[in-house]
Amino acid sequence: MTDTDSPLGPDDLAHRLTEVFALVGPLYRRVHRKVEQAAPIEGLSVGVRAVLDLLKEHGPMTVPQMGRAQALSRQFVQRMVNDAASRRLVEITPNPAHQRSSLIRLTDEGRAAITAVTAREHALLRQVGGDLTDADLTACVRVLREMLELFDHVDVN
Repeated sequence: MTDTDSPLGPDDLAHRLTEVFALVGPLYRRVHRKVEQAAPIEGLSVGVRAVLDLLKEHGPMTVPQMGRAQALSRQFVQRMVNDAASRRLVEITPNPAHQRSSLIRLTDEGRAAITAVTAREHALLRQVGGDLTDADLTACVRVLREMLELFDHVDVN
């Protein structure tokens, strides 16, 4: 085992994770900007897109479930759901499990819109270079998941 394969001590780990944070913030903002610049084709804001993504991946959800899944306030998610509903991208239906928290479902139009956005992003992401391996991406996802778990308790409302 080499030095690079050994777990880092707390101080070294904190320093390296600070490097990750320094990259994640600008990357996040640039991706959002790119999505919003490209979105007029589907008319999706980043917030509406996040709602459609969740529903495509997980099926019908409540607003509180979506808020927890994305670490967003229920109020923000509700505004995005209302925007999506006004565009007929989602439908709001009764929830048999909870009278006060409706289920939000993708419509055919919503599924078509999110499919078009993700196809465009996939084409863009195919351009990433660096000869990245599956192991590289597995490690990246593991690091980001550990960082996210550290802040899992933060209240977003």
